[in-house]
Amino acid sequence: MGADRVFAYGAAAGLLGDLLLGDPRRGHPVAAFGRAAAAVERVLWRDDRGRGALHTAVCVGGTVALGGLAARLVRSSPAASAALTGVATWAVVGGTSLAREARTIGRALEAGDVEAARARLPHLCGRDPQALDADGIARAVVESVAENTSDAVVGALVWGAVAGVPGLLGFRAVNTLDAMVGHKSPRHRRYGWASARLDDVAGWPGARLTAVLAALAGPDPRGAVRAWRADAAKHPSPNAGPVEASFAGALGVRLGGTLSYGGRVEHRPVLGGGGRAVAVSDIDRAVRLSRRVAWLALGACVLARSVMKGRAS
Repeated sequence: MGADRVFAYGAAAGLLGDLLLGDPRRGHPVAAFGRAAAAVERVLWRDDRGRGALHTAVCVGGTVALGGLAARLVRSSPAASAALTGVATWAVVGGTSLAREARTIGRALEAGDVEAARARLPHLCGRDPQALDADGIARAVVESVAENTSDAVVGALVWGAVAGVPGLLGFRAVNTLDAMVGHKSPRHRRYGWASARLDDVAGWPGARLTAVLAALAGPDPRGAVRAWRADAAKHPSPNAGPVEASFAGALGVRLGGTLSYGGRVEHRPVLGGGGRAVAVSDIDRAVRLSRRVAWLALGACVLARSVMKGRAS
C-alpha cells in the first residue's frame, strides 16, 4: 500500500470517525496540547516577540516531531500507518462538534430562548454574547461555521496530504496556539505575534480551498465567487475573509458588520452586501454546506496526494 492510499484510507476513516463519534468528552488530545502549551507559556512568557517565537517553536516543533516519530515507528506496516493516520485525523478535525454547537444554538433561537443561545455561544466563538440579539447571534454562528470549516477541517486535511501525520498534528498545534495567544490582548500583543503570523501562513491554502469548495457546493456558486472577489480583501483576516465571503455569497446572506470581542468593538466591512440579513434557518444551511465542503476537501486532498506521488515516482 503506497503513501497515497495510506493517507486516503486513514483520512477517510478519521473523518468518518469524527462524523460518528465527535470529540471525546474527556481526554481530548487537543485539550492535552493546550494544557502543555499553557505550561510552556508560564515558563517562557515575557512581553517580547522573541520569547513568543520560542514558545511557538517549542510547541509546534515538539508536536511535529512527535507525529514524525509515531509515523516512523509504524511505517513498515501499511495497515498500522493507515490506522495512525485515521486516529490523527479524528483527533485534529472538529466538524461534528462544530455542527452540534451551531445547531444547539439554532434550536434555542428557534424556541425563542435568546438567553440559552447567549449562554451557549462562547462554546463556538469568542464574541460577547450579551451584545447580541437573536439576529446577531445567528450571524455570529454562521460566520463561525464558515471560518471553522477551514480551521477545524479543511486546513488539517490539506497539511495531512502534504506531510502525513506530522502535517495533521502540526496544523492543529498552530491553529490551537493562535487561539490561545494569537489575539491582540495586552498580554499577547507581542508574545503571540509569531503564533498569529504562522497561523496565517499555515491556514492560507486551506482557506482558499474552503472558499472554492463552498462556491462549488453551495446553492449560488456565482454569488459565492462575486462575494469572494468583491469583499474578501476587506476582512482583517487574510484567511477568514475568503471563507466567510464565499459562504455569504453561496448562502445569499450578509456577514460582517459590528462585532464585540471581550468588550472591544470592531466595525468590520459587510461581506456579501447584495444578500439578505442572516435568519435562524441559515444556521442549518451553513452546517449542511460545511459538511459538503469537508467531504469534497477530503476528495481533493486525496487526489492531490496521488498526483504528488505520481510526479515523485
